Amino acid sequence: MSLDKKTALVTGAARGIGLSIASRLAADGARVAVLDLDAEAGRAAASKIGAGTMAIAADVTKTSEVESAVSRVVEQWGRLDILVNNAGITGRSVPIWELSDEDWRRVIDVDLTSVFLCCRAAVKVMLGQGAGRIINIASIAGKEGNPTLVPYSTAKAGVIGLTKALAKEVCTRGILVHAVAPAVIDTELLQQMEKSTVDLLVSKIPMGPAACELRAEAICEWAERAGVSRSWSGPWPRNHRPPCPRPSPRAPAAPGRPS
Repeated sequence: MSLDKKTALVTGAARGIGLSIASRLAADGARVAVLDLDAEAGRAAASKIGAGTMAIAADVTKTSEVESAVSRVVEQWGRLDILVNNAGITGRSVPIWELSDEDWRRVIDVDLTSVFLCCRAAVKVMLGQGAGRIINIASIAGKEGNPTLVPYSTAKAGVIGLTKALAKEVCTRGILVHAVAPAVIDTELLQQMEKSTVDLLVSKIPMGPAACELRAEAICEWAERAGVSRSWSGPWPRNHRPPCPRPSPRAPAAPGRPS
């Protein structure tokens, strides 16, 4: 797949899944902005990926910094074609009665509010272009709910809902929005969780621990193919639109019942 002359912004891209996705996009020809809170790690990642890459240090929970990051990409390359919302934390893995208000707020801010802020900023640019691709990294926790990870499970469920709603808002404007919901992947994120929690999550995987490493590459390839393989020529052809909601004709009232 060629992404020549396309531009991408990947959040949380200094390590783990984000770095893998950024590297894959660059290998396929895209110019990639590596965004991370850790400025030094971000610069190192951009240097590792190579030419056509720039590092941006930003806190994705802050509106001003998100909008500034998107503006930098547009100023540098003239457009923004791909956004990958990957930045995230798990927070402490403890039962709900041991969580503080700050535990809750921090995970929701990083894992959900940041996705809203980045999507909003990117969509404003993509609408003007008439095309764009957004990929949100959710989690199987958002579908199943994981014990001792209440804030994380809640945030990822929110990402899935946000993705569905946004996709329906912009699907006829040349912008496609996807979410990917991986299970356990062997990255630094696991170090934020108690071993007992990690062991429980891994125990649910039929292939066991070996699958954790395999998924990292698979999720990177799926995200790219699902999110950016469609035609970039703008809105979908008239007779080939994605399944966006359409108002249904109002059913006639039953005899004797008010309409």
